[in-house]
Amino acid sequence: METAGACFERCLGQAPAEVLMLKQLEATASALSHKAVDGRVFFIWVLLCFCQFMGSNPNSNLGVGPLDWFASLTTRQITMRPTHDRRSFVQATVVLATLVAASTGLSHVAAQTPKWPSKPIKIVVAFPPGGLTDAYARNYGDFLSGRLGVPVVIENKPGAGAIIGIDAVAKSPADGYTFGMSTSGTYWQNRILYSKLPYNLDKDLTPVTVFPSGPLVVGIHDKIPAKNMAEFVAWAKKNPTSMGTYAPGSYPHMVADQTNRQQGTQIQSVHYRGEAPMWLDVASGQLQIAVGSYQAFNAVATRGVRAIGVTGSYRSPKLPDVPTLTEQGNTEKLVTLEGGLPLVAPAGTPEAVLKRMADEAVAWSNTDKAAKLRETFAIPNKPKNLADTRKDWEAEVPVWIKLAVDLGIKLD
Repeated sequence: METAGACFERCLGQAPAEVLMLKQLEATASALSHKAVDGRVFFIWVLLCFCQFMGSNPNSNLGVGPLDWFASLTTRQITMRPTHDRRSFVQATVVLATLVAASTGLSHVAAQTPKWPSKPIKIVVAFPPGGLTDAYARNYGDFLSGRLGVPVVIENKPGAGAIIGIDAVAKSPADGYTFGMSTSGTYWQNRILYSKLPYNLDKDLTPVTVFPSGPLVVGIHDKIPAKNMAEFVAWAKKNPTSMGTYAPGSYPHMVADQTNRQQGTQIQSVHYRGEAPMWLDVASGQLQIAVGSYQAFNAVATRGVRAIGVTGSYRSPKLPDVPTLTEQGNTEKLVTLEGGLPLVAPAGTPEAVLKRMADEAVAWSNTDKAAKLRETFAIPNKPKNLADTRKDWEAEVPVWIKLAVDLGIKLD
């Protein structure tokens, strides 16, 4: 089909500036017709382009400039030159017809852009039910379902140090219907801890928000005669000691490795698929120490497990009498950091979807249910919006990666 520009050029027998401008407008309109641009924005673009053409055309039969002509649309005070220049009339008609046709095509494309969400959303949790990650996902998922009007399905995929669950998300379509939740260590440090992963953490996934985990509890079997971390280290130097972790390469795993390197202990790390079974083994005496969330620890706090410290830079609101490891004299950077539970999406997920999901997490954090969850898990902080999450991600991830590199842990 002959384009308006080609037809105009053929009719006039030459390629004046008007034809070149028209061809540029046609190319722009064609490009925009493939994008989901708001129809109102595009309509204004059409009018402005037409005004620009008429104002820049010395043969135009409009006696006003482009801005004045546009403003006059609302007052109907367009002044016409007393000229019957057929050429300028044809020019104006062809330009306007081309732009209107392009806007019509764009409206058709935009009208067929699928609405999000139009089907259930899935959040893959890389740990089994019973821990903080699962609790966050289910609570947030219920809120999200009510806000978006579609079911939100929580799918637990534990195993292989969270690699199974993360891989499922990384290989999912970037269409805004699959997200993942795991611990920060399994996202940030696995790239160092494993020589080969089935996905690229930098290229295949993108952050949405991070749900804070708060201070983690350092708990020991109640029969061990230690009241703080220093006393436990002294005991561990003389007795076989195993520390429970909720995943290979997780924060507790790094704490055990760092303690061995700096204190000369030989603490063995025992990896579990989540916190619940780990704390049960501390309560039974099969493990001597573990590090995990307050809520999971609290389930066995009266069944043979005692807290001797907490990680991070502040005390747990639920354990105000238990000092932080830093207060106890530990100066290592690792024990001062607070990890979290990132919500991620496959790379390429639409920006508007990422922003909406993060905004809904912020909105959820201000509900009574979210406040109750934070109180249960002793977490004072809240998730952030997409922009702030990206800033934190860029600042904090390199610190965690360097710690993993310095410790020299390899899990394969």
